[in-house]
Amino acid sequence: MSAVGLPAARRTTLGFERLRLLLRSPAFLVGLGIILFWVSCALFGRLLVDPLADDILNSLAPPSAEHWFGTDELGRDMFARVIAGSRDILVVAPLATLLGIALGTALGLVMGFFPGWVDDVLSRIVEAVLALPLLILALLALTALGASNATVVAAIGLSFMPIVARTVRAAVMTERNLDYVAAARLRGESALHLMGFEILPNILPPIVVELTVRLGYAIFTVATLSFLGVGLQPPSPDWGLAISENYALIGGGYWWTVLFDALAIASLVIAVNLVADGLAEVAE
Repeated sequence: MSAVGLPAARRTTLGFERLRLLLRSPAFLVGLGIILFWVSCALFGRLLVDPLADDILNSLAPPSAEHWFGTDELGRDMFARVIAGSRDILVVAPLATLLGIALGTALGLVMGFFPGWVDDVLSRIVEAVLALPLLILALLALTALGASNATVVAAIGLSFMPIVARTVRAAVMTERNLDYVAAARLRGESALHLMGFEILPNILPPIVVELTVRLGYAIFTVATLSFLGVGLQPPSPDWGLAISENYALIGGGYWWTVLFDALAIASLVIAVNLVADGLAEVAE
C-alpha cells in the first residue's frame, strides 16, 4: 500500500521504526559522527585557528607537539589548515548537491508523469548528457564561466541533474498508475498537484538516498577541481587546493603537507557513503 493510503498514525509509526533502525546501525552512526565533526570544524574552526598565519622560520617542519600535522612551505600550521579547510568544501558541495537534486527531481517528475513524446525527447537529452563524464562537464563549464564558488556549485549541480532525473523518473513511473493517483485524477486535480502533492511525497526515500550519494560525489568532485586549479582558489585552505599546492613536495620527503588533507577528504567521503548505505537499507 502506498504511504498516502496509510492512516496518519501508521505513517508516524513507520517513520519511528525507520529512525530506530538507523540508530541501531553502527556504520550509519560512525558516518554521522564523522560528518558532524567536520561540520563543527566548518562552523567554528576559524574561530579557534588561523589557517593563514605563517612562520617562515618554521617552514616544512615535520609533525611535532607544537605543530601536530607539521607546517607547509610558508610555515603555516597544517592542522589549522585542515580544520579550516573543511568550510569551503562543506559549503560548495552541499549547495551543488541540493541544486542537482532540485533540478533533477523536477525534470524526473515531468519525464515520468508524461509518457510519450515528452518523456522520449527529455530522455534522449538526458542520455546524451550522461554519456559525458561528470568531471569533463564540470571542467568545460568552469573553463567557459571562470572559477568561483558560484560556478563550481552551478557546474556540479547541473552535472548531477540528469543522473537524479533518471532515478526520479523510474520512481514516478512506478507510482503514477497506483490507486491514490487515479483517485486524485477523478477528483479533477491538476498535473502539477498530482506531481507535487501526490507522487512526490511517496518517492522521497529514493530522493533522500540519491542526495546522500550525490553529496559524496560532490565532495570528491570539488576536491578534484581544486586540485586541477579550476575550483576553489588561493588563499583558501581547501583540502584539494592544499594537495595541489604541496604535491610536488612529496618527492622531497615532506609527506605531511599532503597526507592529512587527503585523509580528511577520504574520511568525509567514506562517512557520507556510510550514511547513504544506512538510509538505503531503511528505505527499502
